[in-house]
Parts: sequence; C-alpha cells; structure tokens
Amino acid sequence: MNLPPQYLFLLITTAYHLFASLQEKNNQPPPGKLIDLGGYRLHLYCQGQGNPTVIIDHSLGGIEGYFLIDSLAKLTQVCIYDRPGYGWSDRSPQSRCSKDIVQELDLLLTKAHIEPPYILVGNSFGSYNVRLYAHLFPEKVVGMVLTDGLHETAMLTMSPKIIALKLFFLSGFLMSVLGSLLGIIRFLGICGVFELLKPQLKKFPKPTIKQVKKSFYSYRHWLTMAQEIWNLNRSGKQLKVANNFGNLPIVSIKSQTFLHPSILNWFFPLAATDKLRDKMHQDLSQLSSNYTQLNANHSSHFVWLDQPEIITHAVEIIISHTNQK
Repeated sequence: MNLPPQYLFLLITTAYHLFASLQEKNNQPPPGKLIDLGGYRLHLYCQGQGNPTVIIDHSLGGIEGYFLIDSLAKLTQVCIYDRPGYGWSDRSPQSRCSKDIVQELDLLLTKAHIEPPYILVGNSFGSYNVRLYAHLFPEKVVGMVLTDGLHETAMLTMSPKIIALKLFFLSGFLMSVLGSLLGIIRFLGICGVFELLKPQLKKFPKPTIKQVKKSFYSYRHWLTMAQEIWNLNRSGKQLKVANNFGNLPIVSIKSQTFLHPSILNWFFPLAATDKLRDKMHQDLSQLSSNYTQLNANHSSHFVWLDQPEIITHAVEIIISHTNQK
C-alpha cells in the first residue's frame, strides 16, 4: 500500500530523529559534568579561572550560555548549567518555578564544589531566578547582571493583549513537543531554518550552534518551556520578597525593543510589549542603590545573540566593583 507523501515524510523524519538521537547519546558526551541531585542529573560546564565565579542562568527555553562562555572565561571562571529538561540535563521531579529552580541550582553548585562568591547573570526569565537566589543566599553573591530582565509587578498585571501573546507562545511550545517527537524540529534545524530566523547565529562557531540546536530537537526541551511559561505567575509571586538588595552591585541591560518588527511578528502587540518592558526596567532600577543600566541600542530581547559584548562589559563592571572592596 502506497503511503501519502506527507505520511512518508513524517515516517522518514521520525525514523531519522530516533536514529540521530541514539547516535548522539552514545557518541557525543557532554562538554561538562553530570551532577546527581538525587535521582536526576544536571549538566554543569565551567571554563576559565579566577574569583568570583560567574554563574549564568538562561532565559526561558534558552541555553545561550554556550554563546557567552568563551568571552566571559577570559575574565574569570564561568559556569553554565542546563536547567532540568534542557541540553544534557535530565528532567526534574520538581515544579518549574523559580523557587524550585533556585534550590536545585544551589544544590548543584554545592555538590560540584563551585565555591562562592558568585556573580549571577540572569537572562530574561533567568533574571527571576538569580534575584531569588541572591535573596535566599545573600552571603554567596557579590553582584548581578540582569539581561532584559523581568519584574513581577508588571508581569502579574499584564494587559489582555500580552496575556494572549503569552498563551500564543505556550500553544507554540506544546505544538513543538509533537514536532520534535516527529523529527520536524530536527529537520528544520538541519535545513538552516534557525539561522534564517536569527541570522546573528552565524557569527558563532558552528560546533557551538550545533550544540545548542540539539537541545531544541528534544521533546523535553519544549515541554520544559511550556511548564516554565505556565508557572511564570507562580514564579512572579515568589519574587515579591526579592526587591531590596541594599548596595549590591546590579547591572541591568535594556534592549532597544522586545522584537524587531518583521513579517513573522506583524500581529504581535509590540508597542504594548515594549511599554510593559519600560515599566519593568523602571521597577528593576529600584532593586539596589548601586544600580547601573546599560542600553543595548541595536538589540532585541535576545541580547546574547544581538549584542553579547554588552553582557561581557556588564560582568566587567561587577568585577571592578568587587575589586574595589
């Protein structure tokens, strides 16, 4: 019996995805260490030498630390980790909210013997996590970098337009769970669609791009993204206690816009989104008396792709503050 072309295509992409996944699992070890947290393992990757240690917590769905680690490692020791469900990390039995993420991160750093003090770099959703970490473990943190960070006051009072956009992203993540299982995401990655959507990727080494893209081929990646965005309000409520850091050095990076207008996002409420971001950055400026804002004037929300050098500069500012003490 002849299969319709679309079924034959899905059969081929699914079979190839399963074969490639097994090959990667057996032949491509992770660049860092897998640390057991009690029934599940998290991937931790460190480069460079020096003190304090930079710890990067990624954006929602991102593992952009792989793009940043080489430049930051020239300054001091840098550690990135794949949150449970991303990259080489196992999924976690804990919920995907900031409080549980922070407890996992501290346990990971303790078991891996990564000694404080830390400079915490939080990109987008990661800014929630590093703020809560700094609140819960203030003795371990000497500074923070927030890359187009979030603030709960605005996030918990979003307009219906922004809520609709959030649900649109959630539905896309859930659809991508199926797309990844069928091998469609891998097929798109092999065809260069990621680089077509974000041409800035091309400035990074091909092995790094390949490494990052592999995480997106797994259903675990998209399922974790859906869980994290579903729990955003819960995480925001947990952050209400983390709003007074005294004179802790904080550098906040503000992008020019959430997304540069294009044919792919013409229906997004970009003006409303940027207004929300303005309010969040205003609230973030109240976190510390030692607060600096850097403007990424040529960047969208994805500063680590558009202008990664600004993140490096922000870390340099924090290091200079710690050296003056």
